[in-house]
Amino acid sequence: MRESMNYRKNLGSWGEQTAENFLVRKGYHIIGENIRTPYGEIDLIGEQRGMIAFIEVKTRASTAFGLPEEGVTLKKGAHMVNAAEAYMQDHPDLGSIWRLDVIAIRKLPGNQPPEIVHFENVLT
Repeated sequence: MRESMNYRKNLGSWGEQTAENFLVRKGYHIIGENIRTPYGEIDLIGEQRGMIAFIEVKTRASTAFGLPEEGVTLKKGAHMVNAAEAYMQDHPDLGSIWRLDVIAIRKLPGNQPPEIVHFENVLT
């Protein structure tokens, strides 16, 4: 059980670092990582051309339990909205233009590059 938890934690950390690298290559400036709010954690906060993106990263090493993006439930979406609103209230200097994104990452076997899908503005 403990090994399984460590594996999931390591996979999640790898996924978040992979997502951050992906975003930087796309021209994002990373404002924060693993930000805690009263409504839950925000994996990544990025800014690109004045738009603030609150990003949930979902990583899977197989599709046995579905695609990574299927892990973003309605309940998780509500937490994302509340966490983003709380963060923006605490940081009014960031402006008022923001959105919620999901980055879905599949770690593929061997030395294959990961499959990365960036869903922008997911909860409109």
